[in-house]
Amino acid sequence: MTKVLENFLKYVTYETTSIEEVKECPSSKGQLVFGEMLVEELKTIGIKDVRIDKGYIYAFIESNIERKVPKIGFIAHMDTSPDMSGLDVNPKLIKNYQGGDIILNQEDNIVLSEKEFPELKNYIGKDLVTTDGRTLLGADDKAGVAEIIAAMEYLIKSNMPHGPIGIGFTPDEEIGRGADLFDVESFGAKYAYTIDGGTLGELECENFNAAGLKITVKGRNVHPGYAKNKMINSISVAQEFINQLPQGEVPEKTSGYEGFFHLNSMKGNVEETTLSYIIRDFNKEKFEGRKRLVTNIIEKINNKYGYEIIIGDIKDQYYNMREKIEEDMLVVEIAQKAIEEAKVKPILKPIRGGTDGSRLSYMGLPTPNIFTGGENFHGRYEYIAVNSMEKAVDVILKIVEGYTKQ
Repeated sequence: MTKVLENFLKYVTYETTSIEEVKECPSSKGQLVFGEMLVEELKTIGIKDVRIDKGYIYAFIESNIERKVPKIGFIAHMDTSPDMSGLDVNPKLIKNYQGGDIILNQEDNIVLSEKEFPELKNYIGKDLVTTDGRTLLGADDKAGVAEIIAAMEYLIKSNMPHGPIGIGFTPDEEIGRGADLFDVESFGAKYAYTIDGGTLGELECENFNAAGLKITVKGRNVHPGYAKNKMINSISVAQEFINQLPQGEVPEKTSGYEGFFHLNSMKGNVEETTLSYIIRDFNKEKFEGRKRLVTNIIEKINNKYGYEIIIGDIKDQYYNMREKIEEDMLVVEIAQKAIEEAKVKPILKPIRGGTDGSRLSYMGLPTPNIFTGGENFHGRYEYIAVNSMEKAVDVILKIVEGYTKQ
């Protein structure tokens, strides 16, 4: 068993689901338990400067070369998505996958289907780690944690030449709070990488601009038998708002660089209805245009009814890291070369979502995202190839080597 696989199989057994409703940091006790274990693990592999602060883990390795080179960082998050249970994860190791369907849970007839997930064909002959069909796996992002620690253990034991390195493990990334309390100043890196991507070869240095939108519609309830010209059904007014948004600009009908409006939840009755949206676009001007469109629709409907029947609350969440990373592309160039040197084809693609790296880039730490090798994150069909994890370790080490040559 390779060291990165050994790490990973151990880490996924820790329950670290983040909880959006909890405002403390970290949002779940399991993350602290996992974090405290990781502190000891980092010390065990030979890192002396390790600390945990407000649920964030920081570890530092001093340079072992005379020449001054930039300090770099590697970052992953400890929590798993609340989209599915991360309790009692029972990973299954599939040796030398030969294609076809994988039965995850025979009792409940849960199958990882090659027809539904055709990318499985890319992993014929590889060893895979899957779920048992009851939980997510946790490769997002315990694979990243495992890969960073395996790389650092090799670096220390082999005494390979390296500059100063920082390691950061964050809580609550899955609920959008991973960078909230990250101490960029004391971390002290000039460049960093989140090891939090998916498919083998991915290198991501651009992501959505993002905003959250809450719509509150105030209706007027009157007995339905006597409601003519009196009742205002807030659900119907909410539907008016929904219908005036571009109907094709939703997640299920967009891809690539296309943005969208996504209705996350809707709750209401005649008296009051609330809508929760996320707004996404890569292009800053289009992103601002989407927010203006929402404001204009609200104003139009309010004018129709003659009073403020709809209240809209828009809050920006994060921005496209590309604007910051383009200011110094060395961080991308070294990563791309490292991926190529690991004999992997780089896949430069935008993240149709967010990452700690986008926030950190705007906090002064340029942080693109690198693959972990995982597939189908956040659900029971999640899996990862052992070979992909090993390649991620190799890429981390080649990035370290790349900065020694600057």
